[in-house]
Amino acid sequence: MIIDIITAFPKMFLTPFDESIIKIAKEKNLLKICTHDLRDYSEDKHRKVDDYPYGGGPGMVLKPEPFFRAHKKILVTSHQPPATILLTPQGKPLKQSIVNKLAKEEHLILLCGHYEGVDERVRQELADEEISVGDYVLSGGEIPAMVLVDSITRKLSGVLGSQESLAEESFIEGLLEYPHYTRPAEYKGLNVPDVLLSGNHSEIKKWRKEQSLRRTKEKRPDLINKG
Repeated sequence: MIIDIITAFPKMFLTPFDESIIKIAKEKNLLKICTHDLRDYSEDKHRKVDDYPYGGGPGMVLKPEPFFRAHKKILVTSHQPPATILLTPQGKPLKQSIVNKLAKEEHLILLCGHYEGVDERVRQELADEEISVGDYVLSGGEIPAMVLVDSITRKLSGVLGSQESLAEESFIEGLLEYPHYTRPAEYKGLNVPDVLLSGNHSEIKKWRKEQSLRRTKEKRPDLINKG
């Protein structure tokens, strides 16, 4: 998979994409990430990419021209039409179903807004889809882009050592994941449940299912009601 990220702050992506699962995916040549500095596509001598909003109001708005130029350059070198996603609080809430769908794409372009947002013409003409990572306000689309890349990378075939871990993660079956334990069996008076030490795999599976359902009812009853 190829992911191109258009942003006014490309340095924000340096460390997150050189660690953990994303680093592994890149080393296996299963994922290629390219960040594009929005300021490189500005025709202003000071590399300015924002301006005051028409109609007045606080803050600055990212201009359309740099986005259109960067997007066009990416398309020229793309072997097939990529899906372009705008990270914005106005988008669809990011769900596992969306992650699963996007993980099947071969090429994604992520557009990162900042400040008060992006010129509406970017949304209208470039974005195939708009995605939000939650009902709260962040400084820009860079951190949501990192969240999206991380969630998608986990779904790429060959990235994780065990495909079973994907099948049992939270939200895969609409429920939260069951509790996990590791050695030691006892710590500070807290013991690992006996069933996990029994070696009885059918009973362990049953216990995990019960715990998953119980935890979902306690922490995210909305997921139960949704079903």
